[in-house]
Amino acid sequence: MSPTETRIDTDTSLLTDPDVESDYRDVNGVRLHVVTAGDPDAPLVVLLHGHPDFWYGWRDQIGPLVEAGFRVLVPDQRGCNLSEAPDGIDAYRLSELTADVRELIRSEGRESAHVVGHDFGGFVAWNVALRRPAVVDRLGILNVPHPTVYRETLRSSLRQVLRSWYVWFYQLPALPEWALGRNDMANMVESLEVTSKPGTFDEETIERYRAAWRHTGVEPRVNWYRGFRRSEPPSADVVSPSTLICWGEDDVALLPSMAEDSVGYCDDARLRTFPDASHWVHHEREAVTDALVRHLS
Repeated sequence: MSPTETRIDTDTSLLTDPDVESDYRDVNGVRLHVVTAGDPDAPLVVLLHGHPDFWYGWRDQIGPLVEAGFRVLVPDQRGCNLSEAPDGIDAYRLSELTADVRELIRSEGRESAHVVGHDFGGFVAWNVALRRPAVVDRLGILNVPHPTVYRETLRSSLRQVLRSWYVWFYQLPALPEWALGRNDMANMVESLEVTSKPGTFDEETIERYRAAWRHTGVEPRVNWYRGFRRSEPPSADVVSPSTLICWGEDDVALLPSMAEDSVGYCDDARLRTFPDASHWVHHEREAVTDALVRHLS
C-alpha cells in the first residue's frame, strides 16, 4: 500500500448493520473469514461469491434474508479477501471448495442448509448439490450454468468458446497474475465494469474491491480456474434439491441458452430471466432477492 492510499478494512465494518458480524472458521484444513447474521437457530442459508468478488457481493441480500427469518452465512471463499490462501493449484479443485461448504455448514451445528451461488460460487453450489445432495435443502443459482451444460456447450458452440477465452488464458503460468495485478489491478476493475451495467460499481465500491484483492493477491483467484480444469466431474448429472436459477440475459461471458438447458438437469427447477440485466443480476434487480426469499421459504 502506497503512502497516499487509505487503508480500507474489508470485514463487516464495510456495513452499517451492527448485527452482521465477522468470524473465522477452521474448516477442511483452511481458515475462512465468514460473515454471519440472523438468529443462530433459524434455517441456514450459505451465500457463495464468485470471481472477482468477495463476501461483500452479497451485501444487498443479507438483510432481506435475515428479515425473512433465516440465519445467513457468507464466506470469503479460500484464496479471497480475509480467508486463507493455500499454495498450489490442487488446493482449489472443486472437491476442496465443496468440502469447505460442507464443513462450514457443520460448523453451524447443521447437517444441511440452503445454498446459493453466483458466478464461480455458482459452480461450487452446483457441485455441492451434485456431490453431496443431502447437504443442500434448496439451491439458488445466479448466472452460471449446470456443469454438464457448460461442458457440452463448450464442445458444440464456438461462440461460447470465444466468450470463455479468459478460462484458457488463466491456464497459462505467471502471465495471468502479471496481467491482472499490474497498474493497481486495473484489469480486475475493468472486468467488473465490462461485465456489469453502468453504475453497478461506483468508485467507492471499486476501492473496496481493490482492498479485498490486495489481501491475497490475484494468484489464488486464478488458481480457482486452474483447479477447475483439474477437477473430476461429479458422478451425478441430475440435481435433486429444488432449484431456482436467476439469469441476467445480458451476460457477456455466458450464452443465455445455457440457463434453460440447465433446468433440464434438475428434478425440480424454475428459471427466472431478467432482460437488460448483466452477469451481476443480483446487484441490478431487487426482484432477484425477492425471488430467492420466496424460493428458500
